[in-house]
Amino acid sequence: MQIQNILNYLEASAASCPEKAAFEDLEHSFTFAQVQENARRMGSALAAELSPNAPVPVFMEKEACTLNVFMGAVCAGCFYTLVEPELPVERVRLILETLDAQVLVTTEKLKEKAEGLGFQGKILLAEDLVQTEVNQSLLEARRKGACDTDPLYAMFTSGSTGVPKGVVVSHRSVIDFTEHFTEIFGFTSEDVIANQAPFDFDVSVKDLYPTLKCGATMEVIPKKFFSVPKKLIDFLDDRKVTSLTWAVSALCIISMLKGFRYKVPGSIRRVMFSGEVMPVKHLNYWRSYLPETRYVNLYGPTEITCNCTYYEIKKDFTEEEQIPIGIAFPNERVFLLDEEDHLVTAENPGVLGEICVTGTALALGYYANPEKTAEVFVQNPLNRWYLEPMYRTGDLGRYGEDGELYYATRKDFQIKHMGHRIELGEVEAAFQALEGISRVCCIYDEPNTKIIAFYVGELESKEIIRGMGEKLPRFMIPNVFQKVDAMPLTKNGKIDRKALMASYEERN
Repeated sequence: MQIQNILNYLEASAASCPEKAAFEDLEHSFTFAQVQENARRMGSALAAELSPNAPVPVFMEKEACTLNVFMGAVCAGCFYTLVEPELPVERVRLILETLDAQVLVTTEKLKEKAEGLGFQGKILLAEDLVQTEVNQSLLEARRKGACDTDPLYAMFTSGSTGVPKGVVVSHRSVIDFTEHFTEIFGFTSEDVIANQAPFDFDVSVKDLYPTLKCGATMEVIPKKFFSVPKKLIDFLDDRKVTSLTWAVSALCIISMLKGFRYKVPGSIRRVMFSGEVMPVKHLNYWRSYLPETRYVNLYGPTEITCNCTYYEIKKDFTEEEQIPIGIAFPNERVFLLDEEDHLVTAENPGVLGEICVTGTALALGYYANPEKTAEVFVQNPLNRWYLEPMYRTGDLGRYGEDGELYYATRKDFQIKHMGHRIELGEVEAAFQALEGISRVCCIYDEPNTKIIAFYVGELESKEIIRGMGEKLPRFMIPNVFQKVDAMPLTKNGKIDRKALMASYEERN
């Protein structure tokens, strides 16, 4: 059967294993049959309020019941966006302003907080939605009118102007990726998938949809466990977890704190990582305790539906070596273009080129932002014969002497820090807006994974951190603050970033 809607996955698993746990956290467990029923009830309520393909912002915490709401939005023929309640209010408002949604779904627990956002639409409670009677005819009408290119979700990433960008991804892209992802890495109904990633981070997509497709079980790990390694490891062991698709930074927490000296969860047979470059010493730590486990390096930004390349670890690496990003997933084309849009091949090892991607995996663009969409979703310059959309990742890659593809660095000032993609321009905008600050420049020290903020102004670092904390999530706040008398300038009047970095390195 041709899969046209991700609900096909849910329906198939609900039919084949209705009483099996689909989503679990510390307090709740939902079977596939329950998820389907909850989704149909919520979908009936949402469809009565919204037109097809409308956004459904979900202002809820990271827990199993939130995933029911996602499926409810999909049943309504709409798309969902997780709006993290812990984000600064100003950032939440910018996301909601971009979506221009008619409804906001939240819980009784967060109702008061949601009402304080100044949202102009209708606030709906998940607890009420799930009590709605199923409107079969309405759900059927929505499904009949749906296409596989309709949006499934939007995830917001950092924007250079200070406004977050909503990456919109279709059913087709997720279906295509999930089909290949589960087949290549051998997911089955026996898998227990431990979800680490927040639901507004696309790593979670690789937990959610393999679960639905394969009839696996997804265990939602409480965020607090990542600061208590023993509890985290006990959770993995108690729940008999088989698969980890985690951000590099999450895996490094266990290795940095020598967590496996306490206990080794013996059921883990698959460890997949992405978000930033995996330090070999941390990979080697995991491999020393779980030598029979399958390890895979995944690469790709949100705009190409999770990942576009993979590299399975089948040899030992020294700490001086870099792990390749590997080969393209089926139905995706990944290649390097130089500054003149000429193809860079493995025949020219060491030559840098921008990593570009074509294929079904490409997102639909940035929600309500045609200008930014047009900047990076472009016609493949190697193809002058027919329409072939291409995404420019902004990442630079190179081929090694071994013929493998490697990530090199960022082309612009967008960085990957703590597993998150961050526009330094957004950090600068929030910093610049503080009273008493006249000039700001942020630079990323990639070897030491630190955001360094140079500024001209009166404030001290404690005041700056307090002020930025009201506007930005914690991972976007600079690690180092360097006060300067004036910004050095290049001959064309721009801030001389190289000079700033040189002065910083001299002092340190």
